Amino acid sequence: MILTERAASLNTIQSYSRDLEQFIAFQKNDQALINANNADLRAYLGFLDKKGFAASTASRKLSCLRQFFKFLYAENIRNDNPALGLDSPSIGRSLPKLLSEEEVSKLLQLLNDRALKSSHESDVRLNALLEVLYATGLRVSELVGLPRAAFHSGEPYIYVRGKGNKERLVPLSDRALKSVSWHIDVMTTAKDSKGRLKYGVKNNPWLFPSRGALGHLTRHRFAQMLKSLAVDVGIDPSRLSPHVLRHAFATHLLSNGADLRAVQKMLGHVDISTTQIYTHVLEERLKSLVHNKHPLVK
Repeated sequence: MILTERAASLNTIQSYSRDLEQFIAFQKNDQALINANNADLRAYLGFLDKKGFAASTASRKLSCLRQFFKFLYAENIRNDNPALGLDSPSIGRSLPKLLSEEEVSKLLQLLNDRALKSSHESDVRLNALLEVLYATGLRVSELVGLPRAAFHSGEPYIYVRGKGNKERLVPLSDRALKSVSWHIDVMTTAKDSKGRLKYGVKNNPWLFPSRGALGHLTRHRFAQMLKSLAVDVGIDPSRLSPHVLRHAFATHLLSNGADLRAVQKMLGHVDISTTQIYTHVLEERLKSLVHNKHPLVK
């Protein structure tokens, strides 16, 4: 249902499967999943709390169970929904991890210098990945799964198919566009030790191809590459991830005067409330404006 009706991604489906399997393991009975009652679900939430799961994790697992039992009820497999009336664990509104503009600039400069010096496809590819990520704020799954067709030669934007199979148009900087063009040129000529094209690019539809099962670079591999890069630049590896760079994109845009609604559209957020986690930046900017520009403030 979530695949065909909601166009959920493979990552979402895998996460839901794991959550349901964990509840089955807690119940110690496959049939107990379908027959669970409200008390069983409350006991499971208590178990998660006792085991030290974060409130955000427990809330996500409960959301999965809610949707599962809602589906059973809608399909007349059950005549009730045991998840009704359950409150989600309280989640604190934490600010996203961030990198400063100077730190991101240092990262991009190092990568660009390294790629220019080596011209190796791995360096050129990583340079293009970071340039596009910081220029667009894409989700990591959207980034590594970009088709080559998303880029139109010379056009300063890309087409992105995101959550719910929804397509959006995202502006692309000249710098990012040049890095992608360079990456494509290098990728299409990269050969193995036997002189064959490494990625079969004539038939490979992905912008960042790989010889793995998916045909394109994986989220996990890209995260590993960033950790290694962080060490080279002198940044704590725990502070650098694809999602941190997505946060940096949004935060730096807002701090330089971008409109919150525009950032919402570029990030692919359906609800503005999701984007409002970044309003701490706007608050600081407004304070600065009042302090520096108001005629009554000395």
